Amino acid sequence: MTGNIQKTMQPVLTLVRLRWALTFAAMRKSVWQTVGYAICWVLAAGLVIGAGIAGIVLGEGPALLSRGTLSVPEMQMRMLMFLLVFRCVMVIGGACAALFVILVQVMYIGEGSTMNPGKFALYGIADRTLSLGLLASGLAGIPAIAATLALIAFAPAYRWLGAGAVVTAVIAAPLAIITLMSLSKLVIALSTTLVTSQRGKNAFYIIVIILFIVICQMPNVMVNGTGFAVDPAAADALAGALAFTPLGAAFQLPFDVLYGNWSGLIIRLAILALTWWLCLLGSTWCLKHERLTIGATHASAGKTRGIGVFAHMPDSVSGAISGRIIAYLRHDPRQSVIMLMPLLFVFVFALQQHGITAILWQSLLWGGVFMMFCESNGLAYDGRGFAMEVLAGVRGKDDRLARVRVQGVFATVYLLVLALALLVFTGDWRSPDTLSMAVAFTAAGLGCAYAGLGLAEVISVVLMYPVPAIDRPFSNPQGGAVAQGFFPLVYMLGSILLMLPTGIVAIVLAVTGVAAMGWIVAVVALANGIGGLVLGIWLGGKLLDERMVAIVATLESFASLQK
Repeated sequence: MTGNIQKTMQPVLTLVRLRWALTFAAMRKSVWQTVGYAICWVLAAGLVIGAGIAGIVLGEGPALLSRGTLSVPEMQMRMLMFLLVFRCVMVIGGACAALFVILVQVMYIGEGSTMNPGKFALYGIADRTLSLGLLASGLAGIPAIAATLALIAFAPAYRWLGAGAVVTAVIAAPLAIITLMSLSKLVIALSTTLVTSQRGKNAFYIIVIILFIVICQMPNVMVNGTGFAVDPAAADALAGALAFTPLGAAFQLPFDVLYGNWSGLIIRLAILALTWWLCLLGSTWCLKHERLTIGATHASAGKTRGIGVFAHMPDSVSGAISGRIIAYLRHDPRQSVIMLMPLLFVFVFALQQHGITAILWQSLLWGGVFMMFCESNGLAYDGRGFAMEVLAGVRGKDDRLARVRVQGVFATVYLLVLALALLVFTGDWRSPDTLSMAVAFTAAGLGCAYAGLGLAEVISVVLMYPVPAIDRPFSNPQGGAVAQGFFPLVYMLGSILLMLPTGIVAIVLAVTGVAAMGWIVAVVALANGIGGLVLGIWLGGKLLDERMVAIVATLESFASLQK
């Protein structure tokens, strides 16, 4: 028995040591990698310290809210309310945070993890041992260690509930992280094993991204939404239900000790243990299934009559490039999800408008800006496909014009249809004032899209950063972490600055009280956007002619990072 345990644990410990060996090797790879890891350590330390301070402060309990002398019944009522709120926040907040982290794990790590199971296929490690080793290596990483220490540092927040609750909170901290890591590993394994077709992967990627954005926006929507109010009874019932799920069970354990609910404590510990076991079995099954089905094809041959989309493009160099770009976009989930941003903005602002339709109409502005987000790194998304243009001697101006034809037409049709739907939904077409406002916002949205597209045609030539492979959208290409965080910010700020003339005109007209303000702003916004677009095509084409060879070399290096 002891020999079997040692035989199992030796590969597990080897994988943990390998995890840290790869981490230190990455730190020595470049100065920027070292700086990035140093920032991670600082953030981790800040998380632990912040959690410790919060725990000490909240450990005062209801005394934080005490003002003057309270009677015994008032003090008891305050303690009960504080306990109710504290429990709901810990259980519901902990469960939501766990779900959020799982989504982040799927999106940010996904198939691109350094400790990917597929990279150990040739070493003859037993499936269960490999699954256990990958779980242990994940628990030994900086995020898991920092999260565990943060939860332990937060344990003094239970001080006012007694020593038993504090000790239980300390014990529950690693249990929560183990559960979270187990669920993350299982979800990643299932997503890569069961979703095998390219169409399925694309749909799964889009669903996960949309779900992530919605979860991020839910607190803002709930606070600013119409008629939102917290029902203590409903919150308590929700916390009670989540306490019997793997996401919230660990956060309920200190309260079970406080209430003396030993049966509930045992049930929740059993839920956590069962979750770990099922996750281990699921991950092991995924490894076995992937090994047995490796090499199987799941792709179905598509049938296209004639030359497809190329038949609808102009008979020119730029027309051929436009056709290629459309063919790429139809099968690229990395860029497709950005096209849903205007709809998401409409959904979010519709819940927060409070009857003020101008709040809803501004979704067109943000939608216009975000639609060209991927195009600002368009050459990196093209990858080696761009090398064909260089070999064919395509001029930079033709390439920029081709991209503008595709993105510009799509943005125009998309935003106009969305504006028409908003016009019908809000009823702003009934009044001349609200109609002019709708026209102004629609034109401003188009102007933002055009100006952003023009800026993207320039930035995509000079500021490129690695992107995931088209067949593995959840992968995380190594290197260029600073560029991945900074270059998109350049595009966002630049797009806003390009529309500054329109903003200045709108402010001046609003101050002076011009009657036809909406129509004037519409004309200025369109002129502003089209001017930025024309300038972007010209300047982007010039820069592309000068940097074609360097761009091809950069794209080759990006391709090596995607392997």
